[in-house]
Amino acid sequence: MEAIFRVDGNDVVTSPFAAGPWDPSMQHGSPPAALVVWAAERIATPVAMRVARVTVDLMRPVPVAPLTIESEVLREGRKIQLCAIRLLAGGVVVVGATVLKIKVQAHELPPEAAILPIELPGPDQSRVEPADFSSSPFVTGMSLRAARGRFGSPGPGAIWYRVDRSIVEGAPVSQAMRAMAAADFCNGTAAVLDFREWTFLNADLTVNFSREPVGDWILLDAESWIGPDGAGLAMARLADERGYFGRAIQSLVIEKR
Repeated sequence: MEAIFRVDGNDVVTSPFAAGPWDPSMQHGSPPAALVVWAAERIATPVAMRVARVTVDLMRPVPVAPLTIESEVLREGRKIQLCAIRLLAGGVVVVGATVLKIKVQAHELPPEAAILPIELPGPDQSRVEPADFSSSPFVTGMSLRAARGRFGSPGPGAIWYRVDRSIVEGAPVSQAMRAMAAADFCNGTAAVLDFREWTFLNADLTVNFSREPVGDWILLDAESWIGPDGAGLAMARLADERGYFGRAIQSLVIEKR
């Protein structure tokens, strides 16, 4: 199976390509985050809506194993829809997420509301970051271009990400799915601690969208703050080649190796 997941009804088969860098039996955070959006986007809405916010809580390590999807509409309105998506492994909830959709309404906006442009090199002008920097099989299905800094190097960084492998077999990768897959790389884009000496897993991921992204490449313009008591934050402004469209934030669990 070349895709990350094969979905049959509510049952999900997971391929080895889902594995992350921390443990070969544990998924990278990006695949379940993208799967949550895929499931939410399949829920019908009374009018045209798009994803405006996704919050993913990683309740337990997500295994590279069969999963079950549970979906629920928490609120159905004329202007918004709030969905709950749960991923279960062996009958136990490993991911709990909420997805907020907002009604699509075209407006002619004043000049001061224009999309904020980026002042960084685009993906074609940025340095190629080879996938061999990580032991994660998931990363082999991503392309990275560093506009500022390097992946995993100390300090703020700005890196373009492109999903090259199918997430759900037989289904296109939506723009919101692309953004979620990229956003989970916040902590590595703006690493503060040495990966060889520390782990800084994220316990959650929240992404807010001011508009739907366009194109294949997603930029994370990121920074991290590390607290003295075992917690931290990784944050990023998200952009496509047109300009900025969203923000992402992760709560980090900091541990010495």
